[in-house]
Amino acid sequence: MTRDITVTQVRITPIAFRDGPLLNAAGIHEPWALRAIVELETSDGRVGISETYGDEPMLRVLEQARALVIGLSPFDLNRMEERVRASIKASPGAVEFELAPGSHSAKNAPKVISTLEVAMLDLQGQIVGAPIVDLLGGKVRDAVPYSAYLFFKYAGHIDRPYAPDAWGEGLSAEQIVEQARRMIDLYGFQSIKLKGGVFEPAHEIACMRALHQAFPGMPLRLDPNANWSLETSIAAAPELDELLEYYEDPCPGLEGMAELAKHTRLPLATNMVITTMEDFRRGAAMGSVKVLLSDHHYWGGLRATQTLARMCRLWDLGMSMHSNSHLGISLMAMTHVAASIPNLTYACDTHYPWQEEEVIKGGRVSFDNGAVRVPTTPGLGVELDREQLAVLHAQYLSCGVRNRDDLKQMQKYEPGFTGKNPRF
Repeated sequence: MTRDITVTQVRITPIAFRDGPLLNAAGIHEPWALRAIVELETSDGRVGISETYGDEPMLRVLEQARALVIGLSPFDLNRMEERVRASIKASPGAVEFELAPGSHSAKNAPKVISTLEVAMLDLQGQIVGAPIVDLLGGKVRDAVPYSAYLFFKYAGHIDRPYAPDAWGEGLSAEQIVEQARRMIDLYGFQSIKLKGGVFEPAHEIACMRALHQAFPGMPLRLDPNANWSLETSIAAAPELDELLEYYEDPCPGLEGMAELAKHTRLPLATNMVITTMEDFRRGAAMGSVKVLLSDHHYWGGLRATQTLARMCRLWDLGMSMHSNSHLGISLMAMTHVAASIPNLTYACDTHYPWQEEEVIKGGRVSFDNGAVRVPTTPGLGVELDREQLAVLHAQYLSCGVRNRDDLKQMQKYEPGFTGKNPRF
């Protein structure tokens, strides 16, 4: 009987992997990205896996959650969620950035629920012999499209912890075009996003114009991460109206986005001003956005993402997916849920091309014409490479980073950098 199978062990392994000197509104990525790999082992010896944030406050709440899942059947998702919501609260000490909702400790319970849910769904799939997408209602597409995700970047990290990556510097319009060309040649992406909010808006618009000329007909997106004022965002709208597929989080707040919507023909997209159902209710009433970028890591899991998709369909909103620095376990979880959502109207974001290391057997996930094929094997469709897990855990122990802080890292380059938002 499947109900006789219960979770008997929880393993939480923090890891660190190389992350490029990628610039954003808050500063610059540190040399090491932190994640946590969570394993749930059952009474019959199966192991379900998931991947989540790896900063110290998240590791503390994962430790608190360990006892909540012991003894549960992998099919007890509702009971797990009830226990987590009753026990896991916001925690002090997190370095929180507005541009990164996953850093907000107020989302501790949804983050833990997501982590445990993915591993439990992985176990369910192994038990019944079905991929996770089938447990979510079945796939509506065989492969999930992802977008090229461009960044302004330096050639190497200031403290040189390892050799610079192969991407080189990306500051000028010409360099951004070459970055896009290389990424498309390697992965076959069919759309392009640029992380903005770094330089003067005129320069970032010039980069979008250069991409438009270099890749005619390719859907383009620009994300200033709310680092433009409402006035700047309105002033930029006429030119961007001619260049973009959608205009993502240029200015802060639901009210600001609602006002901007009156001045642009483009759909406004967000992963910043709508990150809870209460935000959704207010934003829908105000007409703030037309495209929502979901993220199962902080919305509460794969089933919560499906619920969000149904809300988007009800309110006639487009849907895509947000990304942070991640490895293949998160990519496959994203792929399973995205394959189950009929109204996935835009290619998903992914940082995956920027990451060079991996913790899954067989190495890095492959892309075909910018898409990841939906696994047909039971569960998540990937397994841990324990040797690589040990390597990345050793990097965690030695790297010295315990909380991602893009602002502090940027101050190594520019001591007077404040991270003021909006800056332009």
